[in-house]
Amino acid sequence: MMATADTPLSQQNIVAFLGDIFERRGGEEYLGEPVTMAQHMLQSASFAEAAEEPDIIVVAALLHDIGHFTSEFGMFSMQDTEDKYHEEAGATVLQRFFPELVTDCVRYHVAAKRYLCATDAEYFGKLSAASVHSLNLQGGPMSAAEVADFAKNANLQAILRVRRYDDAGKLADFETKTFSHYAPLIQQVVDDHHHAGS
Repeated sequence: MMATADTPLSQQNIVAFLGDIFERRGGEEYLGEPVTMAQHMLQSASFAEAAEEPDIIVVAALLHDIGHFTSEFGMFSMQDTEDKYHEEAGATVLQRFFPELVTDCVRYHVAAKRYLCATDAEYFGKLSAASVHSLNLQGGPMSAAEVADFAKNANLQAILRVRRYDDAGKLADFETKTFSHYAPLIQQVVDDHHHAGS
């Protein structure tokens, strides 16, 4: 059952809603990268799955960029001169249905890039041109004070792992499973969160 104006998002239709986004919008170019948006997110999940991450991390890796489709400011472009805050847009859509670990990985995957640029001497050199461009719009490497503050997040290590899967998921002609493979996994994470809160 899809969400419509008459049937708002719910535990029962959030996965179908996300699947519809992948179906309708996933083929859009991830500007500056050799992959589409769906390929990028599916690759990120694939690398997390291959690393035998817990299901919740695989789901977070899959959904980390969903805000590119839900941000009121539109998709990222190499011509952008201002940030579009896709990470906040994505987390806002997901936060009613997913545990904090997932929404933190979505909300802070941009901050994680800034954190790693400030704390890992080799990290910046591995970023794609598009990531460097967006980094500049997002505030550049964190200051020492920002690093200290960000390091207090209880989900820091999960956020950083998802960030690295995000960075890895930009390979041309890399075959992945489809969204439907992950749909039951996403539903399980949603259901577990609902049951934990009820």
